Amino acid sequence: MDRIPVLWLCGPPGVGKSTVGWRMFGQLTRAGIVAAYVDIDQLGMCYAPPTVDEYAPDPSRSDPGRYRMKAQNLGEVLANFHSAGARCVIVSGVTDPDHGVAADQYPHAALTLCRLRGSHDELRRRLAGRRRPGDDVDGMLRYADVLDRVDHGDVRLDTTGLSVDEVIEFVRERAGGWPVVSGGGVSVGWRDRPVDVPAEVLWVCGPSAVGKSTAGYQAWDQIRRDGTAAFVDLDQIGFLRPAPAHDPRNHDTKARNLAALWQAYHAVGARRLVVVGPLDDDADVRAYTTALPAGTFTICRLHASPDKLTERIMLRGQGGGPPLVAGDELNGQPTAVLERAAREAAAHAEALDRAGVGDVRIDTDDQTPDDTARDILSRTDRTPVSGVSHLPLPLSVDQGQTHVL
Repeated sequence: MDRIPVLWLCGPPGVGKSTVGWRMFGQLTRAGIVAAYVDIDQLGMCYAPPTVDEYAPDPSRSDPGRYRMKAQNLGEVLANFHSAGARCVIVSGVTDPDHGVAADQYPHAALTLCRLRGSHDELRRRLAGRRRPGDDVDGMLRYADVLDRVDHGDVRLDTTGLSVDEVIEFVRERAGGWPVVSGGGVSVGWRDRPVDVPAEVLWVCGPSAVGKSTAGYQAWDQIRRDGTAAFVDLDQIGFLRPAPAHDPRNHDTKARNLAALWQAYHAVGARRLVVVGPLDDDADVRAYTTALPAGTFTICRLHASPDKLTERIMLRGQGGGPPLVAGDELNGQPTAVLERAAREAAAHAEALDRAGVGDVRIDTDDQTPDDTARDILSRTDRTPVSGVSHLPLPLSVDQGQTHVL
C-alpha cells in the first residue's frame, strides 16, 4: 500500500492550527483532491470521573495528556481514511512537548510535521480575540516557549502578522508543494477489523441545529461522574471529501473510526460512550453495529419545530452554538444560505418523524441544553448516582489547559 501524504500542523493554542488546517482542507477538496481532516483532540475525548482536585483526569496515569492514546488512535484513523480513498490528510493539534511525534507510529503515512509559532504578543491578541472560557493564557505561553526550546518539526513557520491564506501559502511552499499525490484516489479496500469489545452506546441524533452536540456533550459530562466515559462527535471523525459515491454521509468511515477509538478508550477503563451525529433512518446505524458488534446502542432523537430550528440556525450564522473551528458550515453565512439550511433542517426533522427513528424522541422547543441533557439521561436510565461540584468542561482539553476549540 502506498503511503498517504499527511501534514500535521502543531503549535501552541491560539497559533491557528485548526483554522489553517480547515481552510487548507477546503481548498484541496474544492480543487478536486480527495482529502481528509482531523483534529487530534477529537481522538482523545475520554476522561475519568472528576475529583475535588481535578475536573478532567486522564484515564491512565501512565499516559499524562493522553498523547499515546491519541497517537494510537490517529494511526488507525489515517489507515481508515486511506482505505476510504483519501489522497492526503491534514491533522491539527498539539504534540507531546517531550517526545514530539514518532513517524514510525504511522506506517501508512508520509508524515510532514509543521510547527506554527507566534510571538507572545500575537498569541495574547489571538487568544483574547476568541474569548474562550477556561483559557489559561500564561500557561499556554509557557507551552509555546517549551515548543520553541525543543524545536520539533520538519517545517517551522512564524505566523506573527500573517493572514490565514498567507500561512497556507508558506506552509505548502516550505513543505515541498504539499501534498504531492499520485494515483487516482481509488479506495484500496477496508481492513476487516470489527472491534468485538462491549460498549454501552448512547447516540444523540437529530436535524441540523437541534442541539445534539451541546446536549449530548452535557449528558456525557454527567455520565462520566460514575466512571470513565468517552465522547465522540461523528462528524469530527468523518471529514472526508468528496465522500464515496456509495456512502454519501461517510457512515462507513465514521463507523470504522469510531470502533478504533472505542478500542483505545475501552482499554483504559471506559465502558460507556456518548456519540452525537446525524442519521436518516435506522438502516444508517447498521454500519456502526457492524463495526461494534458487542455494543448496545440506544438512539435518542432530538426534535424541534420549523420555527425553532430557523431561530437556532440564524443564531449559528451569527456565531452562536458550539464554538468549533472545524465543520461549522453555518457560521458567517448570508441570510439566504441560512434560510435554505433552515428549510432543509425542518424537512429532515419531518422525515425522521415519519420514519420513527430512534428509541427515544425528545422535543427541545421549550428546553435549554441543560434541560435536554437531563431529559436524555432520565429517559435512557443514565442519571448519575454520584456527583462532584464543578464548572462546565469546555469542548476540548489542550495541553492540560482547558479551552474550547
